[in-house]
Amino acid sequence: MPPTETSRGGMLCLSRHENCPWDLALKEAKLNWSGLQYSCLKILHLYCKVFEREDVLEMVIRKTCKCCGCDRLSHAVYHEELASVRARLGLRDTRDSRDTSRAEHPPTLTPAQSELYWSSLSERLPAGAGAAGGAAGWRAWRSRALAAQLPKQDLALAHCNHVDDAHKKQFEDFVAARNEIALDIGVASQHHGPSVECMSCTKPIRNGSIMVQAPRIGDEACFHPACFTCSECDELLVELAYCALDGRLYCVRHYGERLKPRCHACDELIFSGEYTKAMNKDWHSGHFCCWQCDESLTGQRYVLRDEHPYCIKCYETVFANGCEECNKTIGIDSKDLSYKDKHWHEACFLCAKCRVSLVDKQFGSKLDKIYCGNCYDAQFASRCDGCGEVFRAGTKKMEYKTRQWHEKCFCCVVCKNPIGTKSFIPREQEIYCAGCYEDKFATRCVKCNKILTQGGVTYKNEPWHRECFTCTHCDTSLAGQRFTSRDDKPYCAECFGELFAKRCTKCAKPITGIGGTRFISFEDRHWHNDCFNCAQCKTSLVGKGFITDGPDIICPECARQKLM
Repeated sequence: MPPTETSRGGMLCLSRHENCPWDLALKEAKLNWSGLQYSCLKILHLYCKVFEREDVLEMVIRKTCKCCGCDRLSHAVYHEELASVRARLGLRDTRDSRDTSRAEHPPTLTPAQSELYWSSLSERLPAGAGAAGGAAGWRAWRSRALAAQLPKQDLALAHCNHVDDAHKKQFEDFVAARNEIALDIGVASQHHGPSVECMSCTKPIRNGSIMVQAPRIGDEACFHPACFTCSECDELLVELAYCALDGRLYCVRHYGERLKPRCHACDELIFSGEYTKAMNKDWHSGHFCCWQCDESLTGQRYVLRDEHPYCIKCYETVFANGCEECNKTIGIDSKDLSYKDKHWHEACFLCAKCRVSLVDKQFGSKLDKIYCGNCYDAQFASRCDGCGEVFRAGTKKMEYKTRQWHEKCFCCVVCKNPIGTKSFIPREQEIYCAGCYEDKFATRCVKCNKILTQGGVTYKNEPWHRECFTCTHCDTSLAGQRFTSRDDKPYCAECFGELFAKRCTKCAKPITGIGGTRFISFEDRHWHNDCFNCAQCKTSLVGKGFITDGPDIICPECARQKLM
């Protein structure tokens, strides 16, 4: 008849009415350590439902889960029946055992005082614990704290599996001495009277507030409830259970560890004088085992990976890389050479063509194979567009569009200086640095021969700076102004007229013709249209006949009158 199954807190566990073969196995006096073969305690209990008793006897607890690596107390399927602290310590509990909903209250406090007690702990309690979080939240925290702070294997020999006959008396003497001089339960009460100093934080415990006393330390040893913590782990002491050592508070776990080493595998205190120290932890002889195969590593070489030890064989099987050349495992005693997720033995790191060693040499890779510099160049290397030589393996290459150069060949075609990472300008098939390109191709002013960096003036298809385009005679700027030219030189209208224009016979002013001005010429004389008038009657003679009268011109009518 298989054991029945019940549900507690959402986790499967065996009914307490059935005898679990695993529990029986742990009570076997002659049970030998056979390696850390399986996972957490709760999983072992589940194994009892499918394995024969003889198979279960071969199973041994491991402190951490082999599957996920978490601590046993933190594992989702861990379960342990926990009574109150007093029951766990074998002391008489005056409270009704059926009243589990209020088991969290210190027995010496009234309900009103308990409210003050929880209020003073509000910032130290884990989320969901305490009176405000409800009984379920408190019990979840309390169960973990009881198992961590008061481990059963520290309390009684009946819960130990690895204390041999020679050291059982030593264990019992240790427990008796601890219970006699160190172990106690703090007394919570409401303080009345002048303020007293908290032994932990040295701040005052004021009148009317709750305090906790630790008689094992002394009658004057008073603490705030939030200061009543283990000096080692700084956790609140569950149900005020503490051990006193050198005037300081400890939980039972860390009190034991101050005096004895604790095996990291089975979580029991070590009373034997012979044990193993490894990975900054202590282990029973034989409990320091490979995480993969559980063979003892005591006195053996091992490799640490993700904080777990592995024997050489398991480490090489699980983690070592395979060699690309010989397909054999690269053991821990061999140098592992890697390139692009591929690995080689040092002796196998060879050129795929000439088989020369590539260790500490430049090499190239092509089609998942590696080659020495000479073989790679001969088969695959491209050539420099500057010097025509191949690119040796490991040589730095400068590329632009479809062309490529050695770093020293990537130079300006004019000054021959290497361009490197500086800016450059391509023109047809040649490369120019910025300075040489400007010197050779940039637009220059026809007057000053300097580069035009922004808008200028074009005159007869030639560029000018605006400030350089001036009258040839007076240097007045002609940009945006009316001008004319003579002998391909620009002149303002005024200078052009003064220097080159014909002059009116009458007014002696220059006839420039700018703006469409008309003029009349006769023989070697010239007049403005407006000045071509009869010298006598002032009538305009434009388009009419006229008669010269010495330097003057007159109309025919005035000429007849002058003859009469």
